[in-house]
Amino acid sequence: MTDFIAKCKDEMQKRVVGFEKDLTRVRTGRASISMLDSVKVDYYGTMSPLNQVGTLSTPDARTILVAPFEKKLIQEIEKAIMKADLGLQPNSDGVVVRIPIPQLTEERRKEIVKNLKKMSEEAKVSIRHIRRDVNEEVKKSEKDKKITEDESKRMQDEIQKLTDNFIKAVDERLTKKEKEVMTV
Repeated sequence: MTDFIAKCKDEMQKRVVGFEKDLTRVRTGRASISMLDSVKVDYYGTMSPLNQVGTLSTPDARTILVAPFEKKLIQEIEKAIMKADLGLQPNSDGVVVRIPIPQLTEERRKEIVKNLKKMSEEAKVSIRHIRRDVNEEVKKSEKDKKITEDESKRMQDEIQKLTDNFIKAVDERLTKKEKEVMTV
């Protein structure tokens, strides 16, 4: 009985964590190192994540600083950031790469919020699919006489409570991120 609940909880938790990870990649007008997670740099013929070829920091709310481990990588880092199509314009002084984060327009903020809502809906749908799949397994176990009707109802109620809690968690994270995006 607890196997169904544990499986359901584990899968739903993975969806919420995935949603959180997606949220960190969304630009909010504030400098965040996670914005550059998708950037890969050509490091001697191997495509390496940016954080493996240099030190990343945010000296202020509007700048990301990349200090490469090797000076000759500066041009490669600049190219990689431009190629990542993040809407960022890197500048280098021969020692470090500075990436100023431009101010978002009101229109762009609203567009980002719209995309955030779409992402949250996808996460919620995914959670509901997990609920459906686990409920089907529970009903099959009941039909196969592995569990009683009462146990089946109790598990389905528990699965519904889990679903509600995880959907609430997604909504809370969405609200927090929306507020972050809309704050000027």
